[in-house]
Amino acid sequence: MFVAFLESIKYTGNLLPVVFLRVFLGYYYLLQALAKYQGDFLIRPRIAEQISEFLPMSQAPEWYKFFVTTWFIPNWQTLAFIITGLEFAIAISYLLGYVVRPIALLAALMCLQMHYISGGGGADQLQITFLGIHLTLAWIGAGRCVGLDYYFFKRRRGIWW
Repeated sequence: MFVAFLESIKYTGNLLPVVFLRVFLGYYYLLQALAKYQGDFLIRPRIAEQISEFLPMSQAPEWYKFFVTTWFIPNWQTLAFIITGLEFAIAISYLLGYVVRPIALLAALMCLQMHYISGGGGADQLQITFLGIHLTLAWIGAGRCVGLDYYFFKRRRGIWW
């Protein structure tokens, strides 16, 4: 497996700058998830307050706004656990370079979701930027260079590696 790790640099070395971006995003999501886990994000209904405050100004379709108000706001604690768990999964996947394509697609969906339920401003632009980065990481298979995905890519060809 260590040999495959070194071979990944040799054969997919052109993706080496993407590795730094992938690891940085993994570290960013790890810090965000730890802050939410150690803070009061899972205890207080901050996400429900944020949704109810910014959803009327959102550019989301009406069916989506109805779905969010009927499911997300009453079940804010489940949503908070899902967001925190998904951020932990994204962080671990990006740091290890394992199953980056499906996790990047999930991360892109999460960024799109946060774009619609969060308020405008700088956080909105950050979500759009992250959406583009996650889609790019999924498109090029960023885990194949200096990650565990190359080990599985060599042995099992498939769309997920």
